[in-house]
Amino acid sequence: MKSLKLWGSLILVLVVVGAGLYGWWAVDLRWRPKTITRHQAEIAALLQRSGWVSPGLKGPVLYEIGFRSCDDCVRLRLEEFPRYHKANVDTRVILIARRDYNGVSKSTPAERSTVAELWFNRSWKLMEAWEDTPVDSWTAAGIPPADNDAARSAVVEQGRRLVDQITPLLVANGVDNHGFRFPTLIWWDKQGRMRACACEQRQSYRFVRQELGA
Repeated sequence: MKSLKLWGSLILVLVVVGAGLYGWWAVDLRWRPKTITRHQAEIAALLQRSGWVSPGLKGPVLYEIGFRSCDDCVRLRLEEFPRYHKANVDTRVILIARRDYNGVSKSTPAERSTVAELWFNRSWKLMEAWEDTPVDSWTAAGIPPADNDAARSAVVEQGRRLVDQITPLLVANGVDNHGFRFPTLIWWDKQGRMRACACEQRQSYRFVRQELGA
């Protein structure tokens, strides 16, 4: 009988400890950014060579990779970018036009044209104007078409290749074992460590703010 009680108590303790650890993981650990310890130079080079746009601030650098109709990307920019800018964080946004998938188009001609223009001329004002306009209403008026233009189509494809190339490098650092997520954020903390986060959910935001002093 004593043995049964002892085993019962041990099992109860293990259940309580397990539940506590799971709760810690669910509300904290799973949302923490990862430190990039492998392929740092390759990742940095890919980001620097991309067609990012920024407000030109002089503080810490934060890269965001996303696409225009990504709801999680839009929410991040609306809710968090004002905080970052107040803290002088230079938000470098890399927008891509996704490839078709199983015969289904994942981008529009207007989107591809705008992405190409952003990569060519890096206009923060253009990106803001695009984001201030409902997705279905944006016609890319006055922007050279990317389709049937070899140079601009190549730039659109370069954005797609960026995701292809950076995905395995981030996965090797445990950023996301299920492939690439939008938005993905990459930055350097106060200790100079490269950090990254597949920041789809609000629960991840506070960690980024803390590390960037925002």
